[in-house]
Amino acid sequence: MCQTGKNMPHSLILNITPQSPIYPNFLTGRHYHALFLNLVSYVDRKLGDYLHESNANKAFTLSQLQVKNRHKTQSHTLQYAHQDAISAGTSCWWKISLLDDNLFSQLTPLWLNINPEQPWHLGSANLYITSSQGTPQSTRPWANTCRYNQLYELASETDRNLNFIFSTPVAFRQGLFDNALPTRESVFNSLLNRWNKYSGIELNNIPLESIYPSAFNIRTEVIGNYKNKFIGCLGEISYRILGNVETIGIKQINALTNFVLYAGIGRKTTMGMGMVRRRSQGTGDR
Repeated sequence: MCQTGKNMPHSLILNITPQSPIYPNFLTGRHYHALFLNLVSYVDRKLGDYLHESNANKAFTLSQLQVKNRHKTQSHTLQYAHQDAISAGTSCWWKISLLDDNLFSQLTPLWLNINPEQPWHLGSANLYITSSQGTPQSTRPWANTCRYNQLYELASETDRNLNFIFSTPVAFRQGLFDNALPTRESVFNSLLNRWNKYSGIELNNIPLESIYPSAFNIRTEVIGNYKNKFIGCLGEISYRILGNVETIGIKQINALTNFVLYAGIGRKTTMGMGMVRRRSQGTGDR
């Protein structure tokens, strides 16, 4: 785990136990979004109202609710749609990433004083948040915390292999429409925009023209529980940095690739889509 400090993104896991069944019509992106805003408003009403009304400052990402041990044989894939209700008493977890350390600090009372007997609501269901986790484990690679400057400092200057696992569907907005194809421009510009917005360490002149897809096992997936059907890309894709690229360019690209754990990629990352991890043994990777 990276050292803690000012100006850092956080990827947190909340362990959750429903006290009544959660039906599929409440296991949707907008209901998770509403639950998160309720958590924020519980600590800071003004902040909750601000995040609710703001279209620009989306300094957080949310996964869908995950049932523990349901997909042992598909560890790379997260649950992104539920066909059946989650029964009362089922052990679940939920990933929340905060890209702005100020947001994390404002919510500190929530993380430090979790009341496992206080009911929260996901649609008509009551649920308890039993604990939180902010450090990585071998069986739970989605939690971590790292200062932005350390994400940059620890990024490799030599690793040219960039391996992504798209664990929930990923899509990109192009003009008026969505595009599910993960081109190098779509993937790395999505990461770059969020990095430059929140890190305080602006990256310029990223050599995107040197990044080429080298291997992929991807498919499209259609999610029907949004206002309009959401079509995204799911699976694994690897890119490789080719040609004569300066070490600073390789370092910047690796920093962005490691940042994906926190930022996600593409659209609707505040509603469960675009959850992505790096698959690699390189320095700073999860």
